[in-house]
Amino acid sequence: MNELNIAVQKKGRMYDDCIGLLKKCGFSIHNSRDQLKIKVRNFDANLLFLRNSDIPKYVANGVADMGFLGQNTIKEKAPELKTIMDLGFQKCRLSIAVPKDNNWYNGVKSLEGRKIATSYPNSLQSFLDEHNVKAEIHFIQGSVEIAPNIGLADAICDLVESGSTLFKNGLEEKDVMLFSEATIAVNETALLKKRELIDELVFRIQSVQKAQSHKYILMNVPNDKIQEVSNILPVLKSPTVLPLVEEGWSSLHSVISENDFWSVISELKKLGAQGIIVTPIEKMVM
Repeated sequence: MNELNIAVQKKGRMYDDCIGLLKKCGFSIHNSRDQLKIKVRNFDANLLFLRNSDIPKYVANGVADMGFLGQNTIKEKAPELKTIMDLGFQKCRLSIAVPKDNNWYNGVKSLEGRKIATSYPNSLQSFLDEHNVKAEIHFIQGSVEIAPNIGLADAICDLVESGSTLFKNGLEEKDVMLFSEATIAVNETALLKKRELIDELVFRIQSVQKAQSHKYILMNVPNDKIQEVSNILPVLKSPTVLPLVEEGWSSLHSVISENDFWSVISELKKLGAQGIIVTPIEKMVM
């Protein structure tokens, strides 16, 4: 059957973000937390709800055609997996952290002969090998931050988002091993056999991503300034211009990058733009 089997983490923030993204892509998804497989009603796809640590092997062996994963999980579990696009959420970093009151850490070489606790032994070993450092790795599943406080390790290697968990446990981040975010890993056989479905999903995700990074902007502009205003709003080929009842003025509609808005707004005002309104965009197809 030519359906796309998509693996999604079955719970947690990754689940929430991925399901939210798929719904924005038009997927009709109705499931309970107990279901491990559901059929998407309006797209030739099934969603497989799996443990995060199991997704890499299911994508690798073709049980799942593609999977939503953190780059950190891919590096740890299946670095050979092919990825096709990053998703811009679940951003974090895999880092080395040590107790704040340490007086021995002065760079990666300081880990020589030390004990390091981690849930990412393969990634850590690779990092140590790159720096020609030999250390004792203690594999721990969860609550890695406690290891230095109970004398199990001198340092830890763990995921960091805000750094608040490290702070609460008296640790400080020292070296970043990997910057990570959610990405899509794909089975290479599926990429050949189901390319049309994969391309359609990628197209939809890109449309959602583009919309999230842009805003719809409309304003009233003096007619003699329309061209100048258009020149600093270059996202679309040409803005929409509608005449106002008041003679000599028009309403100009366009799209602007979220990152450019505050740097452009003063220029728009200098050119006489008034009544500037900025609204979100749900989808954006270029």
